Amino acid sequence: MATGTLRFVAIRHKVRLVLFLFIYADSLRCQQFVIPFRAPADCGAQELFDISSLSCARCGSNQLGSSTGLTCVCKTGYRSVTTDKASLTCQLCPPDQPAVTKDGFGCIRCPGSLSDEGKCLCPPARVLVERDVSGKLLDEARCETCDGNISALSVPSSSGDRCERCQATFIDTSCMCNPPNILAGGLCFPPGSLPTNVNPSVTYAKLKFSVQSAWFVKNLYSSSAACLVFSNLTACQALGNMCVMNMHSFSGVSNDACGLFNSIFRSMAAVSSTQDISYWRANLPWLYYGDEPGLASRVLQTDPIPGGFSFRGKNKNNDIKLLAAVYNVRGEFLRWERLGGNTLQLCPETAIKQAAAYSFGTAYKESCELSVAELMDSHPEPLFYDVFLDLGGGENRKLLPLPTLVYNQQYNGRFVNQESMKNWYLSRRIFLVDMLSGREKSVSSQPKVIRVASSVKIRFQMVPRTQKGQVYPPLMIVTYTDVPITDINTQTVSTTFAVEYDMDQSEARIKTDTALGVMGGVAVLYSLLKTVSWKRRIASPLIDAGTMLKFLLFYAGDLANVFFAVTVGTGLYWLIFYKTLKAQQFVSVLLPRPAQEEQFVTYIGCAFTLKAFQFLHKLVMQVSVDVFLIDWERPRSKSIRTVPGSSGEPKRDAAPVSIWRTYFVANEWNEIQTIRKISPTFQIMAVLFFLEVLGFSNLALRDPWSTLTRSSQAYTPPYSLILRYGLAATLWLCIGLLQVIFFTVFYEHFVEDKIRQFVDLCSISNVSVLLLPQRCFGYYIHGRSVHGHADTNMEELNNNLKREAESLCGQRGLLPNTDLQTFQVSLTNRLRSQYDRIREPLIRRNGPQRLIDASTANPFEQNIRAYHTMNHFLGSIIDHAHPDMDYIVKDKLVFERVIGMEFLEPSDKSIFYNDEAHSFSDVLFYGNEATLLIFDTLFFCVVDLGSQSFVLAAVLTYAQQMIFRLIRNFLGRKNLVNKTLVDERFLI
Repeated sequence: MATGTLRFVAIRHKVRLVLFLFIYADSLRCQQFVIPFRAPADCGAQELFDISSLSCARCGSNQLGSSTGLTCVCKTGYRSVTTDKASLTCQLCPPDQPAVTKDGFGCIRCPGSLSDEGKCLCPPARVLVERDVSGKLLDEARCETCDGNISALSVPSSSGDRCERCQATFIDTSCMCNPPNILAGGLCFPPGSLPTNVNPSVTYAKLKFSVQSAWFVKNLYSSSAACLVFSNLTACQALGNMCVMNMHSFSGVSNDACGLFNSIFRSMAAVSSTQDISYWRANLPWLYYGDEPGLASRVLQTDPIPGGFSFRGKNKNNDIKLLAAVYNVRGEFLRWERLGGNTLQLCPETAIKQAAAYSFGTAYKESCELSVAELMDSHPEPLFYDVFLDLGGGENRKLLPLPTLVYNQQYNGRFVNQESMKNWYLSRRIFLVDMLSGREKSVSSQPKVIRVASSVKIRFQMVPRTQKGQVYPPLMIVTYTDVPITDINTQTVSTTFAVEYDMDQSEARIKTDTALGVMGGVAVLYSLLKTVSWKRRIASPLIDAGTMLKFLLFYAGDLANVFFAVTVGTGLYWLIFYKTLKAQQFVSVLLPRPAQEEQFVTYIGCAFTLKAFQFLHKLVMQVSVDVFLIDWERPRSKSIRTVPGSSGEPKRDAAPVSIWRTYFVANEWNEIQTIRKISPTFQIMAVLFFLEVLGFSNLALRDPWSTLTRSSQAYTPPYSLILRYGLAATLWLCIGLLQVIFFTVFYEHFVEDKIRQFVDLCSISNVSVLLLPQRCFGYYIHGRSVHGHADTNMEELNNNLKREAESLCGQRGLLPNTDLQTFQVSLTNRLRSQYDRIREPLIRRNGPQRLIDASTANPFEQNIRAYHTMNHFLGSIIDHAHPDMDYIVKDKLVFERVIGMEFLEPSDKSIFYNDEAHSFSDVLFYGNEATLLIFDTLFFCVVDLGSQSFVLAAVLTYAQQMIFRLIRNFLGRKNLVNKTLVDERFLI
């Protein structure tokens, strides 16, 4: 029994153990590790912040947290006692030695008063001595007086614990700066060396106020005097820095920072210059180039820098090597620093992207918004840079100073650097962030205003007509923004760093304007020729407002072609000669800057606007062309049909001819009105495939590299509008031309030719087509069947086609033994007048209701009568049944075909010109492919230039193609119904 009980208890404990381990293991697997947040400021007065556990820990007995909060210190009146290497114990000093030594480990009696920290205090000009020369602690501290006489010339050190030799400017007979000498900045100056009423203000011209800078109050006079009297190098640099913080500005005030600097600069005219540079005086920093008129252009555009830049080959050189001498605000030289990465770039970017700024030919620009609070943390004091271009040279390494243009610089109240180059005042030294000069009360107070370099640009200018990649000295352009401080935690400031490249474009502009002028003059003559041809074709000798309007419309189209040719040629030129490395082994051309591309974009806008007028003009002409379908079919036999006659008896009449052939031809004509020699959908998809999928769009970037793929880590420069237009237009035209060649050479010959099929359909249907886009000029398609009848059954139709294929019947041509069925027709005025008289009732019927005669027959009968009359009239004309309106058939002269004008006027007889080119397609989209292709190209490019998106441009281009196609189909259908008298219900 006991054994069973023990076994039960053991099993029960095992089950509990298993459950405990299972629950514990599950809790370990699911546990989240969370700790409370603590900062040193959160710890109490008797606590420290434990950097190991990231929490607050309590200090020991008689201890307080230090000022940093990271350690513990003894309370006032307690000395430190070290019990071991890690722990600290505080012991109360005895009443007879209440003070604690400076090192905190001893107690001592003071000769005078105690400080708040419980340490001994000595009067001014005395030092505190707590130990003897052997280091033994004295029973009572002593306050020793430093001997300032000529025998010792000592003064208390800055820490007040020892005597040291006084500053050299004091050494005369004692260490006292006695009147009339002037004590400033810890230095002693002789009287009259410099006026003491210096102006410590910093001017913020954009904000229209000044600040009495605490830094200037403290250091301006002493730095100026030390520079002038003692030629102190650091003081001269500090004075120069204060002038730079005041934007290098000159005014009528001679005692501000820049006024004092220039006074000292002029006083050292007799002293030799530095580095053989006349603007760089000995002991002084080089701040200015000089104020002679036109000096800027001589510095920037006279002598190229030694060497040149190359993109390829064994002498490849496309690295921009900049070096800067860096000084702090006190004038101390810190280092030589290679400018790369984030030295001049305030925006936080990856090193790879920032390095792209120093690759020659890459247009670089980075902009961002920076927090004022972060700037104050990262730039508590300004650093100053004298920037140079490293020319290399091995042991004889040479540096070229970079001239600087500060946009904020003023000269007697004028912003001279925002005017023309002849008024520019070039300088040298720059800074990026100034959080110091805007402090009023003290140098440790919050600034009232900060000054940030919101724009830093480095601009290279190519030497004209260079073939060796030579450039002029690069110019650094700096613009500062003054930010009044209101709330540093919410305020931001924008900043930009850019590298630009410039080239004299005057010669290219002259060539472009010359090409436009010459080709524009030719366009005027060609438009006049078109207008004359149009006047002859409408048989109107008068020059009226309509004639002038027609000339302007012709000229708009021709001038659009001129602008298009010039702009595409220009874009293609830059695309080839700038982006192709073989063409630029040595740099010879640089892209126009965005501001210089504005005229080019204007030319593109002109080309698009004028081409749109031409397109709409052609569209209106096509939807208003006169069309008539001549049916040659005649009844085969007589049959009796009951019709009411005049005597009431049945009248024997001819069997009717089927109208379905005419409807079939009309439907086919309606379908081919908007066919083109290209596929618009394929065109757009192919262009997008090349640009976006294969990466051709990268060829439009403002850098010299022709690579199609770019790393996502690399910097992507902005697009050049000229390259973007040249690339898009060239690609669109090339794909379009390849489609036209494929369509006309292969597809029409081996698959389907709808234009020739329409001519064949006319012959099979026994229907001819007359098209008159102008009053007395048009096109004729001879569709008269060689078999006499087309309204037949399937067996006879097949036999007729077989006989025609085996040449067992006549040929289809208008003239005997010819196959030519298409003609250009030039009609006499008499024939056209008769044509208009037949159509006049229809014109009145389609006109205003007040012009319609109520006594006339109903509209349907009027249509039928007019149709038969016109069909009989035109058929008889073709059959030479009217000697007074006869015609002749002849070939056009080659020159007539070239200029598009007929030399002979049809005065007595109309003229049918043989037309093997099927030029009747000129009244269709098919015959105006060039106009449509150029219009689509310009539309695509204009949308892309405005949106910088090839995809959006493709979508909108496709949409406009579909819209104009619908408009053309709708209006063309209406015109076909009105002109051919075909019922619209039968047009599918």
